[in-house]
Amino acid sequence: MNFNLGTIFFCVILSTSECLSVLGVFPINIKSHFHVFQSLMKEMSRRGHDVTVVSHYPLEEPLPRYRDVSLKGILPLFVETVDVEALYNYNRKDMYIAPTELSQWGQAICESTYFSGRLNEILNTTIPYDLIVVEMFNTDCFLPISFKFKAPIVAISSSTLLPWVISRSGIPLNPSYMQSVFMGYPKNLDFLERFENSMITWIHLLFYRFWRNKKDDSIVRRYLNESMLPSVTELARSTSLIFVNTHFTLHDAKPLPPNVVEIGGIHLEKKKKLPENIEKFINESTHGVIYFSLGSMIKGHTFPQEKREAFLKAFARLPQRVLWKWENETMPGKPDNVMIQKWMPQFDILSHPNVKAFISHGGLLGTTEAVHCGVPMVVMPQYGDQHTNAKAVEANGGGVVLYLKEATEETVYQSLKTILEPEFRAKAKALSERFRDRPMSPMDTAIYWVEYVARHKGAPHMKTAAVDMPLYQYLLLDVLAFLAAIILLFSYISYKILSLVFRSVFAKKKVKQN
Repeated sequence: MNFNLGTIFFCVILSTSECLSVLGVFPINIKSHFHVFQSLMKEMSRRGHDVTVVSHYPLEEPLPRYRDVSLKGILPLFVETVDVEALYNYNRKDMYIAPTELSQWGQAICESTYFSGRLNEILNTTIPYDLIVVEMFNTDCFLPISFKFKAPIVAISSSTLLPWVISRSGIPLNPSYMQSVFMGYPKNLDFLERFENSMITWIHLLFYRFWRNKKDDSIVRRYLNESMLPSVTELARSTSLIFVNTHFTLHDAKPLPPNVVEIGGIHLEKKKKLPENIEKFINESTHGVIYFSLGSMIKGHTFPQEKREAFLKAFARLPQRVLWKWENETMPGKPDNVMIQKWMPQFDILSHPNVKAFISHGGLLGTTEAVHCGVPMVVMPQYGDQHTNAKAVEANGGGVVLYLKEATEETVYQSLKTILEPEFRAKAKALSERFRDRPMSPMDTAIYWVEYVARHKGAPHMKTAAVDMPLYQYLLLDVLAFLAAIILLFSYISYKILSLVFRSVFAKKKVKQN
């Protein structure tokens, strides 16, 4: 990297111990994931650290001390339009095989990124990096970059923790209450759900450990000329810090070690002024506004006609106005209380006090925004972690779940009436208060721990000993085997002694009888 005099001067006067050189490698080609990482990297550059970011989404407006290495064009961006009707058939089998699809996607990301040569500029540099920041999701093939620079790894999970991330971080993986992110379970599992959750969790874990990681190793060794390169599994276990884009108030409490830190809400920025037409529409609504958005991938032209009509009929029965993010120019049958627009500033809308409800698809970023703002939700999950997010929202009083396949005029109307009730809105506000009640903001928390890891040279003292234990030691199999051996030996000796006693007693009786 090129350091100019201004940057050096700025580093000298920083209140932190040093100006860090940070490399962020985020080759996942999906923008909603990248929002989380980019928020952190931008803030680090604002606070005087030199940041290099490898991604498909370079900044539109450059920032000082923030340098992009663009991957644009090496892979098509993740599905930009989802056919809603195609998701009607998303079922249990799709949930079971989700990690295999993630694996194929991860392999394509690895191969294309290394093969493109876009990383050569990074790999061939002689300038050291103090920290390597990566996503932990569907591939670990970029962890070996940390070995080249002998730099600590800071990992970020953009969703709730996946089984293979849990297992390598020292968190006790207990499927009795830690739901698989793929399955959309309720908060409390019954016997069959616990059985299914256990089987799925262990199968997914073994698949990733013995298949996905082996694939990563073969790809890395093909492209990196590093002698004595550790396996990606070893490098993953050496991760210094793992950020999780969740918070226990929404996704429930888990026994996290010090090096696993929740930062749910890190992407939230200060609310901005709304566009005039939207602000006027909201302000003039006597009974408040319902905001309707199914994210960036579910486009208006894919919305089934009968479902659109069901929503419009339900909206026409309500006194509230409706803001519907709708990509088409027109909407047949639209009642007067509905306003459509191709793009809307979601967080700024949800922050408005006159917005009373949010109809959502359950994406984690939008869910976090609504929880932060205390806006109750009707959640219509489609795929991936959306089912888990939807159940978490429902269990914690933030909304209700309505499956789009089952949506009718009456079910839509009743769901909205439920969350518009003052008692329900009070529960959503209480969840918001719990979510926001923290000693530091998510961003300040993240920055503090990143700098802490750098100050303490990887902070190995934050990791539990469980991370480096073989499985048989972690599960106490050797201790249990030793105890079993003692019990068997004691039982065998007791048996022999009792046999001798009984034999002696019966022998004496026989002598007396004779």
